[in-house]
Amino acid sequence: MNKRKMEKLKAAGWKVGNAEDFLELTKEETALIEMKVALAASIRRRRIRRKLTQAELAKVLKSSQSRVAKMEAADSSVTIDLLLRSLLALGVSQREVAKILSPAA
Repeated sequence: MNKRKMEKLKAAGWKVGNAEDFLELTKEETALIEMKVALAASIRRRRIRRKLTQAELAKVLKSSQSRVAKMEAADSSVTIDLLLRSLLALGVSQREVAKILSPAA
């Protein structure tokens, strides 16, 4: 949100915060969510780069298209373990995984 809009909302009596504040997440919970979202986004980018459909990637992973869709959406039912195994199946190295998980500088 841009600064001007935030100031207008505050002046109108609205409380402005972020998802972490609203959901009362700890720093650890926030970091875990951010890592999961980064892994999920990377799976989607790599699938598209390899010109695979979700169904084709599902075959590679011995899974279902709907599970791949949930992985790409960072659904709460998808574990980080599954996201990591999927990236490794796509040919991502451990070093690349570390870069994906590194917070943006």
